[in-house]
Amino acid sequence: MSLTEINFDGIVGPSHNYAGLSLGNIASANNAGDPSFPRAAALQGVAKMRGNLARLGVQGFLLPLPRPNHGLLDALALDDTTPPQLRAAAWSASSMWTANAATVSPAPDTADGRCHLTPANLVTMLHRAQEWPDTKRQLAVAFGDTRHFAIHDAVPPTFGDEGAANHMRLCESHDAPGVEVFVYGKTGGRFPARQHEQASRIVARRHGLDPARTVFIEQNPDAIAAGAFHNDVVAVANSRVLFTHDEAFADQQGAYDAIRAAFPALEVVEVPTSAVTLQEAIRTYLFNAQLLTLPDGSMALIVPEECRESPSVWGWVETMLTGNGPIRHVIPVDVRQSMANGGGPACLRLRVVCDPATVDPRFLLDEAKADLIESVIARTWPEQIDPSDLGSDNLAASVIAARLALLDALDLAQLG
Repeated sequence: MSLTEINFDGIVGPSHNYAGLSLGNIASANNAGDPSFPRAAALQGVAKMRGNLARLGVQGFLLPLPRPNHGLLDALALDDTTPPQLRAAAWSASSMWTANAATVSPAPDTADGRCHLTPANLVTMLHRAQEWPDTKRQLAVAFGDTRHFAIHDAVPPTFGDEGAANHMRLCESHDAPGVEVFVYGKTGGRFPARQHEQASRIVARRHGLDPARTVFIEQNPDAIAAGAFHNDVVAVANSRVLFTHDEAFADQQGAYDAIRAAFPALEVVEVPTSAVTLQEAIRTYLFNAQLLTLPDGSMALIVPEECRESPSVWGWVETMLTGNGPIRHVIPVDVRQSMANGGGPACLRLRVVCDPATVDPRFLLDEAKADLIESVIARTWPEQIDPSDLGSDNLAASVIAARLALLDALDLAQLG
């Protein structure tokens, strides 16, 4: 069986809106109340997927979850006194950020030799805590071959779990056992620490990981306070490389030492605060990027366009590219609609190391399928949503019909 890393991007849902529901997410708060453009957002996401399909030869996708969530609306017992944020939660399209869909441990790392996926419970935020049952249902279809995959329930809700956004894997090759790095936060700052240490440890035990090849690291509380609500806002790993800001971890050198003890081949590409401040790194999402190994063995960093527009970030990038480091290409992409709601290129994808032949082919992209997805989006996704539209019967009917049209086009009506 030949293993490869497949990026499963979330298709931006037709209810994409800026309600500002995510405490600690600076971009989400800054754009709360602005009109959103679901059609443009979804088409930007498909364009990013097309680019990575061309670069890597394989690309997956996950579908929007059903919105509005009438079960949540009923449970909230809404009336005229209800804060609008509670109504908006049931309309959230935040499942588009599939980095929070689950934590994934590939087969070479697990005791039973299967790829394990644990959906994230996302209990810190109401608008996200509703996601995991529908996420699990979709994962169970996409990765339904139980000879190769094990799909778990979410971690018990006492312990907040935010999925792959706080998880990294280092390896010599996808076929070889890797070292899995779990990054957790501690409470006490002005924003909540969303990843609980015990959630990470529960996932590691469930997945049957070797304790000698599993590392737990505390995120820097100052990074959380600055708006790094997930570790992937300040660090990303691929193969032997950890690309990180120098203020990512509570004990930066201790983090490097702990990882090297389990993975001596570690290469660190560190961006110093003197070159790019923590605030600018978070604003531009330099680290919320996709670090990819291209077919020729070189590495490419897929960053948002906002990085190219930042003098300090792009100045550092240009300096890095003149050196001999492992990252040889930096490729900006336009995901502005996602960025405005607090999610960069890395938020939009879940990495799954597996044999593509073991995945339900309906979830794997090719050019014809990309054309099909784009045509449905262009025909059915709302062009614009204002926050005051949330709760409208007309908008609800439009959003529901758009999602069902996509499911029908992809022969996935079973997820309706």
